Amino acid sequence: MRFKGIIFDLDGTLLDSMSVWENVDRDFLEENGCVYSPVVSDTVKKMTIYDSADYFKREFSLEHSCEYIINRIEEMVSEKYFYSIPLKNGVYETVKRLHEGGIKMCVATATYNRLAEAALKRLGLYDMLDFILTCSDVGSGKDDPEIFLRSAEKMGFDISETAVIEDSLHCIETAKKADFFTIGIYDTIAEGEWEKICEISDIAVKNINEIEDIFMRG
Repeated sequence: MRFKGIIFDLDGTLLDSMSVWENVDRDFLEENGCVYSPVVSDTVKKMTIYDSADYFKREFSLEHSCEYIINRIEEMVSEKYFYSIPLKNGVYETVKRLHEGGIKMCVATATYNRLAEAALKRLGLYDMLDFILTCSDVGSGKDDPEIFLRSAEKMGFDISETAVIEDSLHCIETAKKADFFTIGIYDTIAEGEWEKICEISDIAVKNINEIEDIFMRG
């Protein structure tokens, strides 16, 4: 078996949730009398939660504190994570089979820890994963490989033994530069990036169930 561990992204990879974040960026800005542009979502998706709050505060001259912005955005999306966001097609069955096959798995995400944990517990994946590590935990966004390096270390594996599965181009680029084996997975929100994702990823798949042979073969 070539790979012993998998680092999964959460939103857009395991959860069908990327539209939630695009919508909350828009709703939060409109709530504060600001004009939304898709550039905003493209910018903040690369940041930690605190950095994205600071970006909102500076870019739109908001009087709110970063703490208020962080808490308000969490409040706006929390119901969806606790009650309604679904898994992407094939995720539960694939993760279950990998878990039964002895593959160690974790989640590395920019999402709030509390929300990630709530969704993964509700959807039955939490106990099959070793841990959740967030960008806030490591103090940097996914334009920095620290979250991937720390995840591999925490699982007890070398980079060469660990694969990173992501739906976002910039995250795949970061993991690739750190010498991880990368698997790009399709998400409709990242449609415009798909051609480039296929080009730079070691493997690119449309459905997560396509990855099983990579990890389960001897």
